[in-house]
Amino acid sequence: MEKELAQSISRADTAGLTDRQALSTVLNLPENRYLARQVCYVFTVQGVEAYLLVPRDPADYGLLAEAIRPDQQVTALDCVIGVRDPLADPGPCVGLSLPTVSVDQVYSFAVTDLLDAIEKPERMAGETFDRAAEDLLRTVLRASGNTGATDGQRALTYLLVRYSAIYQTTFERSMDGYSLSSIDVRPSSVDGARRVVDVVFSYTSRSTDVTEKKFVPVDVTDEYPFHRHGISDYYDHR
Repeated sequence: MEKELAQSISRADTAGLTDRQALSTVLNLPENRYLARQVCYVFTVQGVEAYLLVPRDPADYGLLAEAIRPDQQVTALDCVIGVRDPLADPGPCVGLSLPTVSVDQVYSFAVTDLLDAIEKPERMAGETFDRAAEDLLRTVLRASGNTGATDGQRALTYLLVRYSAIYQTTFERSMDGYSLSSIDVRPSSVDGARRVVDVVFSYTSRSTDVTEKKFVPVDVTDEYPFHRHGISDYYDHR
């Protein structure tokens, strides 16, 4: 397989491209989709190999090939939506013993796009806003590096990539002197047949050390999580 891939790269017009750019170019050529179906797709989390990716529909191998970016981008993130399976037959991934995810969707975006969710206060200078927003983004995204192996991790990932209100809320609290001090996931107090968790965001005052909490309840019963209602105040149950 490696020799066939190397030959395909040598036949393609890849002059001036890096190895990664050449690989992305070749795998996405229509005549090379047979190669895209035979290579090994490994999903890494913070540089650690976590899953082997296999599309649930064989016609979707193109989605995985397209997710291989021509350039390594530290500001780019990928979110894989699918069903986790037990350890798989390595197939083309000889030497790797990883769980497999049957992929239904690959969601890719630049983290800077999330800044669009934050409204700049009218009286704030653009440079000051950019610094504050980028600092907020780094703080929140430190929590995004998880494998999605638990309901809590799935709920948190859903909010980070699909629910922009948390960025606006966190920015507003920061402007009021509160720092995001922790993100916790707790079982919801709502009983029922569905699995619901509360994702709790704690904000601590930089001057008084007082902590305020906000939360979003997320339904994680099915493959695609969703929030039950918008972000609101959270009170610890005693």
